[in-house]
Amino acid sequence: MESDFIAWLRRCVPAHPRLPLGLRDDAAVVSATGCGDIVVTSDLLTEGVDFRLHDCQAAAIGRKAVAVNLSDLAAMAARPVALLVSLALPRTGAATLARALYDGILPLAAEFEAAIAGGDTNTWDGGLVISVTALGELTARGPLRRDGAQPGDSILVTGSFGGSLLGKHLTFTPRVREALALHARYELHAGIDVSDGLSLDLSRLAAESQCGAAVKLAAIPVDPAAFELTRQQPAGPSPLEHALADGEDFELILAAAPGEAQRILQQQPLDIPITCIGRFVPQRGLWQENPDGTLAELTPRGWQHRGREK
Repeated sequence: MESDFIAWLRRCVPAHPRLPLGLRDDAAVVSATGCGDIVVTSDLLTEGVDFRLHDCQAAAIGRKAVAVNLSDLAAMAARPVALLVSLALPRTGAATLARALYDGILPLAAEFEAAIAGGDTNTWDGGLVISVTALGELTARGPLRRDGAQPGDSILVTGSFGGSLLGKHLTFTPRVREALALHARYELHAGIDVSDGLSLDLSRLAAESQCGAAVKLAAIPVDPAAFELTRQQPAGPSPLEHALADGEDFELILAAAPGEAQRILQQQPLDIPITCIGRFVPQRGLWQENPDGTLAELTPRGWQHRGREK
């Protein structure tokens, strides 16, 4: 549903001179007279879809609501500035729940020097809904976009993938510092964060760049949690399948020219590993690159936002 709706919005929403990039990236870039460009993103978490309140600490839910928005800013290599927090709270125990949510919101906002600038709070007869809007500022290098990958570029990723349901989806650290450091130091052509699944989000970046992506499956860094999830559910997906499709890893996928990518890989400038998992190719779509160099079609898989409990 989400992909079709976004495609419809792109066709129907008129272009606007204050939106130089349109509706195509992880966050919107808004041109503001006299103060440069502002990066804006918003994400909404709903009880029964993104979390189950009786299974999670409220502070962890509040933290996640902020973290997913900061991850969108990271995907654009934008520096966080401010947050707007809106809550729809169940009527029973609303005040206690609101304070507990902020026990997770405030520390993460402080860690990334983002001001809590307002929002809205209501109560109702349904479950918890929390929406956060994040504002960021661009560096002198401008935004890191989805549409800049070129055939021949290397596909680089931070961290590891899979098994987020075992806890990472609540505890991850958005890669804001990492994105800013890499964007400042190296020539990156494109970037996206992995919210819905490594294969699905990589296919989106390739599609926006009007090229394809060829992945060496053996090169994908699989998180130990993915192996644990397979151990717990032996009839379910393999660790590699979890890495390709689980989503909510909130790592970065980056495109860089081969020489620049090699420099990044050799220098490993971050506290987390950077791995090359393939290359961008002229053929549209997502591909598996075999050891002999041939390509086989790979189906993008991940969360398509039809509703899934966490």
